[in-house]
Amino acid sequence: MSSMPIPVFKHVELDQAWLLRLQEEIIAPELPIVDPHHHLWERGGGYFLDEMLADANAGHNVVATVFVQCGYGYRTDGPESLRPVGETEFVASVAEECAKRNVSTRVCAGIVGTADLMLGDQVDVVLEAHVKAGRGRFRGIRHISARHDAFSASLLPPPQHHLMAEPAFRAGFARLNAFNLTFDAWLYHTQIDELTALARAFPDTPIVLNHVGGPLGVGPYAGKRDEVFMHWLASIKTLATCPNVRVKLGGLAMAITGFTFHTEPLPPSSGELAKAWRPYIDACIENFGADRCMFESNSPVDKGMCSYPVLWNAYKRIASGASDTEKAALFHDTAASFYRLRS
Repeated sequence: MSSMPIPVFKHVELDQAWLLRLQEEIIAPELPIVDPHHHLWERGGGYFLDEMLADANAGHNVVATVFVQCGYGYRTDGPESLRPVGETEFVASVAEECAKRNVSTRVCAGIVGTADLMLGDQVDVVLEAHVKAGRGRFRGIRHISARHDAFSASLLPPPQHHLMAEPAFRAGFARLNAFNLTFDAWLYHTQIDELTALARAFPDTPIVLNHVGGPLGVGPYAGKRDEVFMHWLASIKTLATCPNVRVKLGGLAMAITGFTFHTEPLPPSSGELAKAWRPYIDACIENFGADRCMFESNSPVDKGMCSYPVLWNAYKRIASGASDTEKAALFHDTAASFYRLRS
């Protein structure tokens, strides 16, 4: 007897006309922002340099951005292990095109690519190729470990179980320091403790947790937000004891979180977003400190539920009680330092 297929939760498709139904005055437009997490791809009509610049110039003071791997632009020939280098080559060309335009936002000032860390020591060849292809902008690796057997939610093939504990993975992970590279961790809240074990095993490797650790609200977690929050919070508190770990505040407009703003007649206001997301973001800031937290757009994925200007307004509402120093860290300094972006 064949098993039932597992449900698939796709990214919410971007609907620009719907997003334009709600527009807001920009809050604190002078505040410098580094957007440390966005993608470029052809999905949904395409999100490339023009689209990124349109968002960055929509009212907020976005001075620089960091591209994070998403499986786009891979080489179509040559060794399989080196094919992701094509993504870095493409993004570096986008960054150079942006520089030629003499605009105020340095799009893709930092680049995070991917490499199969299961290659162990042999991953050096891939890391060297990424660094060369990045032409001074390559900053780190994201090897996705997000997996749950109850559903699928990725555009990419699922990683193996308990990836971060695999000896081969850790051998590859150990090579990041030799290249002065960081590690972006994308996983679900059920896997945060696995990242804590990795961070403790490699205390000198800078790690950033993506999307506040992926609190789930679909599949077996649908309708259990309070229960999930408590599980998530316990893991976040433990992870925060690892001084080499930072956290990206965002990604909460992904379908897997269980929020359904995209089903409403009007897009959510920044006030509505702030109310829904504040518990997660406040908990991260409380446990990690502002100097280890960075707001992110996760664009264009999160644009399925809210516009870029409204998203940053929501973050500014959440951070309204922070000091000027804390705001500088949350919106700019933590990301600029972690990804070694020039001023």
